[in-house]
Amino acid sequence: MPPSNRLKIEAPKSLATLVAQRLREAIIDGEFALGEMIPEETLASSFGVSRTPVREALNQLQLAGLVVIRPQRGSYVFEPTEADIAAICEFRCLLEPRAAELAYRNAREATAASLQAAISEMEEARAARDAVRYGRADTRLHEAFFEHCGNPYMQAAYATAATKIATLRTHLSAPADVLRAAGFEQHSKLLALFRAGEFAEFEALMRTHVTGTRNSYVASLKSRAAA
Repeated sequence: MPPSNRLKIEAPKSLATLVAQRLREAIIDGEFALGEMIPEETLASSFGVSRTPVREALNQLQLAGLVVIRPQRGSYVFEPTEADIAAICEFRCLLEPRAAELAYRNAREATAASLQAAISEMEEARAARDAVRYGRADTRLHEAFFEHCGNPYMQAAYATAATKIATLRTHLSAPADVLRAAGFEQHSKLLALFRAGEFAEFEALMRTHVTGTRNSYVASLKSRAAA
Protein backbone atom coordinates (compact mmCIF):
# COMPACT_ATOMS: atom_id res chain seq x y z
CA MET A 1 0.00 0.00 0.00
CA PRO A 2 1.44 3.42 -0.92
CA PRO A 3 2.53 5.53 2.11
CA SER A 4 0.05 8.24 1.13
CA ASN A 5 -2.84 5.78 1.59
CA ARG A 6 -1.46 4.24 4.80
CA LEU A 7 -1.14 7.64 6.44
CA LYS A 8 -4.45 9.06 5.26
CA ILE A 9 -6.84 10.07 8.05
CA GLU A 10 -10.46 11.05 7.91
CA ALA A 11 -10.95 14.76 8.43
CA PRO A 12 -13.21 15.58 11.39
CA LYS A 13 -16.64 16.92 10.53
CA SER A 14 -17.12 20.66 10.96
CA LEU A 15 -19.37 22.02 13.69
CA ALA A 16 -21.76 23.25 11.00
CA THR A 17 -22.02 19.76 9.50
CA LEU A 18 -22.65 18.19 12.91
CA VAL A 19 -25.31 20.79 13.72
CA ALA A 20 -26.92 20.26 10.29
CA GLN A 21 -27.04 16.48 10.81
CA ARG A 22 -28.70 16.78 14.22
CA LEU A 23 -31.12 19.46 13.04
CA ARG A 24 -32.00 17.38 9.97
CA GLU A 25 -32.87 14.46 12.28
CA ALA A 26 -34.93 16.73 14.50
CA ILE A 27 -36.95 18.06 11.56
CA ILE A 28 -37.49 14.61 10.03
CA ASP A 29 -38.52 13.11 13.39
CA GLY A 30 -41.01 15.87 14.08
CA GLU A 31 -39.19 17.71 16.86
CA PHE A 32 -39.92 20.84 14.83
CA ALA A 33 -43.30 21.30 13.18
CA LEU A 34 -43.73 22.11 9.51
CA GLY A 35 -43.51 25.88 9.12
CA GLU A 36 -42.11 26.36 12.63
CA MET A 37 -39.50 29.06 13.24
CA ILE A 38 -36.03 27.74 14.13
CA PRO A 39 -34.45 30.18 16.62
CA GLU A 40 -30.71 30.53 15.97
CA GLU A 41 -29.87 31.72 19.48
CA THR A 42 -31.71 28.85 21.16
CA LEU A 43 -30.05 26.30 18.86
CA ALA A 44 -26.61 27.77 19.48
CA SER A 45 -27.18 27.56 23.24
CA SER A 46 -28.52 23.98 23.00
CA PHE A 47 -25.55 22.82 20.93
CA GLY A 48 -23.02 24.82 22.95
CA VAL A 49 -21.70 26.59 19.86
CA SER A 50 -21.67 30.11 18.47
CA ARG A 51 -24.34 31.27 16.04
CA THR A 52 -21.94 31.02 13.07
CA PRO A 53 -22.05 27.18 12.68
CA VAL A 54 -25.80 27.28 13.29
CA ARG A 55 -26.24 29.73 10.42
CA GLU A 56 -24.01 27.61 8.19
CA ALA A 57 -26.06 24.53 9.12
CA LEU A 58 -29.30 26.31 8.28
CA ASN A 59 -27.85 27.30 4.91
CA GLN A 60 -26.99 23.64 4.25
CA LEU A 61 -30.53 22.58 5.12
CA GLN A 62 -31.98 25.31 2.93
CA LEU A 63 -30.10 23.79 -0.01
CA ALA A 64 -31.69 20.43 0.86
CA GLY A 65 -35.14 22.04 0.89
CA LEU A 66 -35.81 21.44 4.59
CA VAL A 67 -35.42 25.05 5.72
CA VAL A 68 -36.59 28.37 4.34
CA ILE A 69 -34.50 31.41 5.35
CA ARG A 70 -36.46 34.67 5.20
CA PRO A 71 -34.28 37.80 5.37
CA GLN A 72 -34.93 39.96 8.42
CA ARG A 73 -37.44 37.40 9.69
CA GLY A 74 -35.60 34.19 10.49
CA SER A 75 -35.36 30.53 9.50
CA TYR A 76 -38.33 28.20 9.24
CA VAL A 77 -38.99 24.53 8.58
CA PHE A 78 -40.38 24.22 5.06
CA GLU A 79 -44.14 24.00 4.67
CA PRO A 80 -45.34 22.13 1.58
CA THR A 81 -48.17 23.14 -0.71
CA GLU A 82 -50.53 20.73 -2.43
CA ALA A 83 -48.58 21.34 -5.65
CA ASP A 84 -45.31 20.41 -3.91
CA ILE A 85 -46.84 17.19 -2.63
CA ALA A 86 -48.24 16.27 -6.05
CA ALA A 87 -44.84 16.85 -7.69
CA ILE A 88 -42.96 14.79 -5.09
CA CYS A 89 -45.40 11.91 -5.34
CA GLU A 90 -45.27 11.86 -9.14
CA PHE A 91 -41.46 11.87 -8.89
CA ARG A 92 -41.67 8.83 -6.63
CA CYS A 93 -44.11 7.00 -8.91
CA LEU A 94 -41.70 7.41 -11.81
CA LEU A 95 -38.45 6.63 -10.02
CA GLU A 96 -39.13 3.99 -7.36
CA PRO A 97 -40.39 1.19 -9.64
CA ARG A 98 -37.34 1.59 -11.92
CA ALA A 99 -35.01 1.57 -8.93
CA ALA A 100 -36.73 -1.59 -7.66
CA GLU A 101 -36.20 -3.34 -11.00
CA LEU A 102 -32.52 -2.43 -11.00
CA ALA A 103 -32.16 -3.56 -7.38
CA TYR A 104 -33.75 -6.89 -8.34
CA ARG A 105 -31.18 -7.40 -11.09
CA ASN A 106 -28.24 -6.02 -9.13
CA ALA A 107 -28.74 -7.24 -5.53
CA ARG A 108 -31.97 -9.21 -5.23
CA GLU A 109 -31.32 -10.99 -1.93
CA ALA A 110 -29.74 -8.01 -0.19
CA THR A 111 -32.65 -5.79 -1.21
CA ALA A 112 -35.24 -8.34 -0.09
CA ALA A 113 -33.45 -8.65 3.26
CA SER A 114 -33.50 -4.86 3.71
CA LEU A 115 -37.19 -4.73 2.85
CA GLN A 116 -38.02 -7.54 5.27
CA ALA A 117 -36.03 -5.91 8.07
CA ALA A 118 -37.90 -2.63 7.52
CA ILE A 119 -41.28 -4.39 7.50
CA SER A 120 -40.44 -6.22 10.73
CA GLU A 121 -39.48 -2.89 12.32
CA MET A 122 -42.72 -1.33 11.10
CA GLU A 123 -44.69 -4.20 12.61
CA GLU A 124 -43.05 -3.65 16.00
CA ALA A 125 -43.61 0.11 15.73
CA ARG A 126 -47.31 -0.46 15.02
CA ALA A 127 -47.59 -2.67 18.08
CA ALA A 128 -45.96 0.05 20.17
CA ARG A 129 -47.97 2.85 18.48
CA ASP A 130 -44.64 4.60 17.80
CA ALA A 131 -45.17 6.87 14.78
CA VAL A 132 -41.57 8.13 14.62
CA ARG A 133 -40.16 4.61 14.65
CA TYR A 134 -42.70 3.57 12.03
CA GLY A 135 -41.79 6.53 9.82
CA ARG A 136 -38.08 5.74 10.04
CA ALA A 137 -38.68 2.12 9.05
CA ASP A 138 -40.98 3.20 6.22
CA THR A 139 -38.22 5.49 4.95
CA ARG A 140 -35.64 2.68 5.11
CA LEU A 141 -37.92 0.42 3.09
CA HIS A 142 -38.33 2.86 0.21
CA GLU A 143 -34.68 3.93 0.27
CA ALA A 144 -33.56 0.27 0.02
CA PHE A 145 -34.45 0.22 -3.68
CA PHE A 146 -32.06 3.08 -4.34
CA GLU A 147 -29.37 1.79 -1.99
CA HIS A 148 -29.16 -1.45 -3.98
CA CYS A 149 -30.01 -0.27 -7.51
CA GLY A 150 -26.36 0.22 -8.51
CA ASN A 151 -27.09 3.39 -10.49
CA PRO A 152 -25.39 6.46 -8.98
CA TYR A 153 -27.37 8.87 -11.15
CA MET A 154 -30.67 7.44 -9.97
CA GLN A 155 -29.41 7.54 -6.38
CA ALA A 156 -28.38 11.19 -6.79
CA ALA A 157 -31.76 12.07 -8.29
CA TYR A 158 -33.62 10.52 -5.36
CA ALA A 159 -31.29 12.19 -2.87
CA THR A 160 -32.52 15.61 -4.03
CA ALA A 161 -35.91 14.88 -2.46
CA ALA A 162 -35.17 12.14 0.09
CA THR A 163 -35.08 14.32 3.20
CA LYS A 164 -38.30 16.09 2.24
CA ILE A 165 -39.97 12.75 1.56
CA ALA A 166 -38.88 11.42 4.96
CA THR A 167 -40.06 14.59 6.70
CA LEU A 168 -43.47 14.58 5.05
CA ARG A 169 -43.87 10.91 5.95
CA THR A 170 -43.22 11.51 9.67
CA HIS A 171 -45.29 14.68 9.92
CA LEU A 172 -48.25 13.91 7.69
CA SER A 173 -48.77 10.15 7.31
CA ALA A 174 -46.92 8.09 9.94
CA PRO A 175 -49.20 9.16 12.85
CA ALA A 176 -52.17 7.69 10.95
CA ASP A 177 -50.30 4.83 9.26
CA VAL A 178 -49.16 3.41 12.58
CA LEU A 179 -52.83 2.96 13.50
CA ARG A 180 -54.02 1.56 10.16
CA ALA A 181 -53.31 -1.78 8.52
CA ALA A 182 -53.78 -0.75 4.87
CA GLY A 183 -50.40 0.92 4.29
CA PHE A 184 -48.54 -1.78 6.17
CA GLU A 185 -50.21 -4.49 4.12
CA GLN A 186 -49.26 -2.69 0.90
CA HIS A 187 -45.61 -2.71 1.97
CA SER A 188 -45.78 -6.46 2.58
CA LYS A 189 -47.38 -6.96 -0.85
CA LEU A 190 -44.64 -4.84 -2.48
CA LEU A 191 -42.05 -7.15 -0.93
CA ALA A 192 -43.87 -10.23 -2.26
CA LEU A 193 -44.07 -8.76 -5.77
CA PHE A 194 -40.40 -7.77 -5.62
CA ARG A 195 -39.36 -11.29 -4.66
CA ALA A 196 -41.47 -12.70 -7.51
CA GLY A 197 -40.06 -10.21 -10.02
CA GLU A 198 -43.60 -9.12 -10.95
CA PHE A 199 -42.79 -5.53 -11.81
CA ALA A 200 -45.89 -4.63 -13.80
CA GLU A 201 -47.97 -5.38 -10.70
CA PHE A 202 -45.29 -3.85 -8.48
CA GLU A 203 -45.45 -0.56 -10.39
CA ALA A 204 -49.26 -0.49 -10.27
CA LEU A 205 -49.25 -1.10 -6.51
CA MET A 206 -46.51 1.46 -5.94
CA ARG A 207 -48.59 4.07 -7.77
CA THR A 208 -51.63 3.13 -5.69
CA HIS A 209 -49.54 3.31 -2.53
CA VAL A 210 -47.96 6.68 -3.32
CA THR A 211 -51.28 8.13 -4.53
CA GLY A 212 -52.82 7.11 -1.21
CA THR A 213 -49.92 8.80 0.54
CA ARG A 214 -50.48 11.97 -1.48
CA ASN A 215 -54.15 12.02 -0.53
CA SER A 216 -53.25 11.50 3.12
CA TYR A 217 -50.75 14.36 2.98
CA VAL A 218 -53.26 16.72 1.39
CA ALA A 219 -55.93 15.80 3.94
CA SER A 220 -53.45 16.44 6.75
CA LEU A 221 -52.54 19.83 5.29
CA LYS A 222 -56.20 20.83 5.07
CA SER A 223 -56.77 19.67 8.63
CA ARG A 224 -53.80 21.72 9.83
CA ALA A 225 -55.03 24.78 7.96
CA ALA A 226 -58.51 24.42 9.46
CA ALA A 227 -57.03 24.09 12.94
